[in-house]
Amino acid sequence: MAVHLNFINRSNDTNNARIVIFQKNVARNTGEIPIAWRVIDYCGVGDNHPFTFPLSMTVAVSDDQGGYTPQIEAMHGASYHAALMPSGITLLPSGQASSNREIQVFNFLQKGAIDAGVYKDGRLLALRTQLGPNQEAAFAFKPSIWIGAASQVTQGEVLHPSVLSEVSTELSLQGIASADIVMTGGGPGENAPPFAFSMQNIVMA
Repeated sequence: MAVHLNFINRSNDTNNARIVIFQKNVARNTGEIPIAWRVIDYCGVGDNHPFTFPLSMTVAVSDDQGGYTPQIEAMHGASYHAALMPSGITLLPSGQASSNREIQVFNFLQKGAIDAGVYKDGRLLALRTQLGPNQEAAFAFKPSIWIGAASQVTQGEVLHPSVLSEVSTELSLQGIASADIVMTGGGPGENAPPFAFSMQNIVMA
């Protein structure tokens, strides 16, 4: 299951602004900065860029040697743990999480820190770094995306606080099967209106 989205550039922009799309981890006491889940480049005025937003997610962990476990399906209300097996570090399901709105990842290693990442459509969505032994990472996401125009963003990397301060549009995807995301505004000169993003041609699931 996925939401089918189509970004359409109807702005006055002539600088080929990058469009960044991300979600915010709303789990308790996270404190981490969001990741640029998807970056749309070179979508000129009048152009469109279709993409999908899967409802499913996966989770994986990595060690300090640069090794990654395979991604496994992750669900809100479920927990997972990293353990040392004869073949190396493995990520395993642990049953129910302590909160039905969170994805929880535990480091059950005797020593060594891990990074825990949640992925959507194979792209990094959120990351908790330096998770020590017996520590827990919690992830929770609303059914919405944040979208904005930015000049210095890289897909899969942490967003700079200055970028976050400029992105103010949250679009709810609750119950939606497909929609257009239309960007307007922009243009040359100091009096140009700011970029604006709206959803149009919405089809409910």
